[in-house]
Amino acid sequence: MQMAERKEVTEIVSEKKRVPKKKILLGLFSFIVVMGLVVFLFVNGYINKSLPTTEGTIELSILENEVTVITDKDGVPHIQAENARDLYIAQGYIQADRRMFQMELSRRQASGTLSEVIGEDAVNQDKYFRTLGLRRAAEESYKVYSEESIEVLEGFAAGVNAYLEEAKANNSLPIEFTLMGFEPEEWTPVDSLTIGKFMAFDLGGHWQQQAFNYYLLNEFEEEKAYELFPAYPENGSTIIKDEELDIAASFEHAVIPHPFNGSNNWVVSGDKTASGMPLLADDPHLGLATPSIWLQMHLESEDGLQVSGVIFAGVPGIILGHNEQIAWGVTNTGPDVQQLYIEKRNPDNPNEFLYEDEWEEATIIKEPIKVKDAETIAYEVMETRHGPIISEFAEDTGKETVLSLRWTALDASTELEAIMEMNRAANWEEFEKGLEKFLVPAQNFVFASTDGTIAFKANGKIPIYEDGKDALLPLNGWEAENEWQEFIPFDELPTVVNPGKGFIATANNKIAPDSYPYHISNVWAMPYRYDRIEEVLESGDDFTIEDMQDLQMDVTDLRAREFVPVFQEALANVELTEQEQEALQLLADWDFVADKDSPQPLLFEHWMHEIQHTIYAGEIPDTMKSLFSTQSRAVENMLRKAGSGERSIWIEENGGIESVLQNSLATTIEKLTEEYGEDMSAWAWGDYHQVQFHHPLSGVSSFLAFFFNKEDAIPVGGSGVTPMAAAFNSVTGEVDHGASWRFVIDANDMNAGYHIVGPGQDGHFRSEWYHNQMNDWVEGNYHETRLDETDGMELVLVPEG
Repeated sequence: MQMAERKEVTEIVSEKKRVPKKKILLGLFSFIVVMGLVVFLFVNGYINKSLPTTEGTIELSILENEVTVITDKDGVPHIQAENARDLYIAQGYIQADRRMFQMELSRRQASGTLSEVIGEDAVNQDKYFRTLGLRRAAEESYKVYSEESIEVLEGFAAGVNAYLEEAKANNSLPIEFTLMGFEPEEWTPVDSLTIGKFMAFDLGGHWQQQAFNYYLLNEFEEEKAYELFPAYPENGSTIIKDEELDIAASFEHAVIPHPFNGSNNWVVSGDKTASGMPLLADDPHLGLATPSIWLQMHLESEDGLQVSGVIFAGVPGIILGHNEQIAWGVTNTGPDVQQLYIEKRNPDNPNEFLYEDEWEEATIIKEPIKVKDAETIAYEVMETRHGPIISEFAEDTGKETVLSLRWTALDASTELEAIMEMNRAANWEEFEKGLEKFLVPAQNFVFASTDGTIAFKANGKIPIYEDGKDALLPLNGWEAENEWQEFIPFDELPTVVNPGKGFIATANNKIAPDSYPYHISNVWAMPYRYDRIEEVLESGDDFTIEDMQDLQMDVTDLRAREFVPVFQEALANVELTEQEQEALQLLADWDFVADKDSPQPLLFEHWMHEIQHTIYAGEIPDTMKSLFSTQSRAVENMLRKAGSGERSIWIEENGGIESVLQNSLATTIEKLTEEYGEDMSAWAWGDYHQVQFHHPLSGVSSFLAFFFNKEDAIPVGGSGVTPMAAAFNSVTGEVDHGASWRFVIDANDMNAGYHIVGPGQDGHFRSEWYHNQMNDWVEGNYHETRLDETDGMELVLVPEG
């Protein structure tokens, strides 16, 4: 080839080499886009595979007959079966399809097996729950259940396992299992009972207050210590009118339930309603998260069962709700059902403890804890005659004096049998008979029926104390006189049927006057919520469904109504800064409605928090505050005393009430001004007080939070003391506790119940019913669920073949 030709060819080749660079880049870009799209579609398809199935046909070989599941517009499954066995199989399948990850975490938390899938971060928590022995208690309970109830539990478990088998085969388990790198094991009846025992823990008792009281008496002079002991306001409303222990080290890692796990409920007779029939309202106050602790369902079988309401994911039946004749709701009674015992250990044998001048051998229970990516921990639990030794679970072992826990929930109990009977009851007599089997947790049940009856019973297994003061402190475990001997007889539990005033309400306040012959509790919720509910219910005689919904959403703050005038009077003759005067005037102009757009709730709540901090700072260590469940109530009692001229040691030692109030007000204004600006009138409660409903994996990373916490936090009114309960983290302002479910029904039409399940029905973040009720929860938009529902998406579960 000649030189010229070669040059030409070279130029042509070079040109051809230059041109493809753009094409290569373009091609590479296109490839990336296509591959990204493929990955997106794959991931999207993979995630969507685990969406709940709401239409079509599914074969379940374990069924005897077809079961129809109609999912209504709000995501509520209406399950219709020919017999009870098929009904509970279907309920188990549907629950798992919507809430399997939640169910898995629930059974692991209660059983103390989270470390197996989370790792070392969960070890202390697992040790605590292994020590308590909720699963051991569930196993003992299973032994005393009737054959009929065991069939329900086994049918439900079979339904869950049918879902698991199908989901594993189709690679369609919820994405959370993939992210955590494990698959759930087979579901068992004991898993359901263990979750039930966990709810008794969440609504438990007052052992932590006993431990704190013991600490007080060992750290402070007696008079000063007793001022922090729990007390109820003098003349406060009732539902029925008329040894040396390092406490801080022992319980540093204890899991303490929220101090305000409570609820509201009330029932109004037909004499005070527009329809002439009873109205019932219930809103249990529990932790707020995604998904909701409750799952709303409607169960129907041809053997006469027709019941609608809510249930804990992982448990069969309906625990709260209504059927065609009756409706019911609960609040937490909060009785003294947990007792700490001081145990003396034999110095020559660490497994023996003193009782009536003799050494008794404790029971040693091996509880090996599997830990993800680590060695199994050979953990052991020691139980005395009273119960597990809970002061040594954090490896602070071998002490000559320890604390054990006697707790009614660690006994065998039969709550599921009670639920089965309650679901089928047609009147108060049948419903009350079912309550005899509902032992833990003790609950305030309110009831309404189509025959016009309204009723209340503080129900459960409540020990008899000869002196209620005995329940304030740990008792000597070596003395027989301190043993629980009996429980309040069922027929003598506080009960009211058709009262003359035309309504019954409960809000975790004191149940009965001092004339009631039995001790129930030393720790009650302050009666702010109850008093507001009573105030409204006394004011009318033609109440409607809408009125009951409005009352559930009521944000009137009676604590502020009580204390703002006290603060103003105490500071009336004190020289105040211009800002302090402005703050007091702002509060003086307040109508005590804790609206999200108002500045006063922001000012008042922060002031109350600063008062508490001022009083306890340097006195109560942070390691003890989790045990001090009544710290805010103690401050309120101090303020009542000081405001009326009585002596309060804690306030006196901080310079008196004027000094406490002014110093805390100045600090409050400084902090709020820095955060929200100098214009107090522009402050808004909702800029701080907001709700989001966090998913359990959202705290792992902001990436996961983006998907699982789909909605931004929403400003919300109310507080921990208003009927619309919205308790919050005092550091962040996040509302983390409140009405986990709202329910209202008129006995004039028992086909229709009105509900809010925040944030929604489903646990899958792609579901339309995942967070669709967040705004409803904030704004009070209820959805109607009917027993005669026929519209919706239809899924048919059929026997194989």
